[in-house]
Amino acid sequence: MKIAMMNEFSQASKNAIVLAQLKDVVEPMGHTVFNTGMECDDDPHYLTYLNLGVQAALLLNSGAVDFVVTGCGTGQGALMALNSFPGVVCGYCIEPTDAYLFLQINNGNALAIPYAKGFGWGAELNIHTMFEKAFGSPKGLGYPAERRESQNRNAAALFAMKAATTKPLIDGLKAIDQDILKKSLTPRFLECFNAGCKDAELAAFVKSVAEA
Repeated sequence: MKIAMMNEFSQASKNAIVLAQLKDVVEPMGHTVFNTGMECDDDPHYLTYLNLGVQAALLLNSGAVDFVVTGCGTGQGALMALNSFPGVVCGYCIEPTDAYLFLQINNGNALAIPYAKGFGWGAELNIHTMFEKAFGSPKGLGYPAERRESQNRNAAALFAMKAATTKPLIDGLKAIDQDILKKSLTPRFLECFNAGCKDAELAAFVKSVAEA
């Protein structure tokens, strides 16, 4: 599995902490982590949670990554931004049980974490355990197990519902503020996107925007 980790400006100082915990959990499982967020307060590539939504949508819909771990101060902005796009189902995760239940019941492809709210003593342990619960077993196993069939059916129906009620991704990206789109295409994002993109149309679109 390829996992992208991203954060916005207000939580740039947390990037190294979260990245270290994520890698510590998932790399022994054979997963690969890409860091497309702001690495520090002085990072020249300024991102808001709006940019995170664009990055996540492009990475997930292109097949460049399989999962996105993101967040902002409260986690709510990132949650809403990601869920505004087709092909992205993002859950809100405060503690390990949230991560486990979301992945088993809702079978989504992104997590939004509040990196400022309650981020104090033991925060690294809490995030580490979140990642263990999120990635420690296959998604969509159901909880409780006997409800797996109906939960998987509903999760698939949610993806289909979003596809039916939103614009196709490229049409939507053309319709949004183009400054937001352009600023989302940071060098670290493009490195991740170009390395794994499986959609020729999206690849051509991103290239045209990045080179404009």
